Amino acid sequence: MVFVIISLIIGFLTAFAGSIAGLGGGVILVPSLLFLSDYFDSFSWVTPQRIVAISLIVMIFTGMSSAISYIRHKRVDFKLGALFLVGSIPGGIAGAYINGFLDADVFSLIFGGIMIFVSLLFFLPRRQGGSSLFKKGMERVKTVAGEDYHYTVPISLGMVLAFLVGTLSGLLGIGGGSLMVPAMILLFQIPPHIATATSMFMIFFAVIPSSITHIGLGHVDWFRTLFFIPGAYLGGMTGAYVNRRMNAKSVEWVLRILLILIGIRLISQGLG
Repeated sequence: MVFVIISLIIGFLTAFAGSIAGLGGGVILVPSLLFLSDYFDSFSWVTPQRIVAISLIVMIFTGMSSAISYIRHKRVDFKLGALFLVGSIPGGIAGAYINGFLDADVFSLIFGGIMIFVSLLFFLPRRQGGSSLFKKGMERVKTVAGEDYHYTVPISLGMVLAFLVGTLSGLLGIGGGSLMVPAMILLFQIPPHIATATSMFMIFFAVIPSSITHIGLGHVDWFRTLFFIPGAYLGGMTGAYVNRRMNAKSVEWVLRILLILIGIRLISQGLG
């Protein structure tokens, strides 16, 4: 019974926070399960492979509920999301295979280091006027709440970046949003609200092939996975609702805080 209650709560909280920041929730669910495995016998079954498999399957439902909410309010850039999916889907499949060769400590160190690095990127000085780094590529104009936003994404760079992010997603079970959202905001100057909404749309489609790969490799513990899904679906919808009522700077601060705390926790666990 304790396992069921904890699973429902973790599912809700990870999807809630992940949806607000466009991360998908994996950056919270994965370290949460690693932490619980150290202190509770009911989580003694945890391994990196099982955690990633659970995280990816749960993110299908987190992405679904969040994406539906964001689409209804016209915040998703479908064309940009489709471009990134072309690169992230094969990357996710490759990462799922690589995952089988990692042990828990190495897994934690890699994951933690990536989170710290990404969080620090948000403290770098921005270009004046929010102008794009790139002048050539796929030019986009997106209207949100009556305001037009202009940004340019080079097609080749976008696909390569998406492939790398997809690989890390399949490898670490983080959905890719924890890396893709900062890249969209910092590199392509995409407004945070559009970046988070588009990220959740991508996550829904991107994690499906990664999940299928993990299922084929026998990493999925279906009985335990099912207890995380109801909370995740509700948390994804709630997080998308809260995101729409936050300003851009608040969304960025949520990203910074989440990534730093998670990174520190995982590095300390990997070294311990």
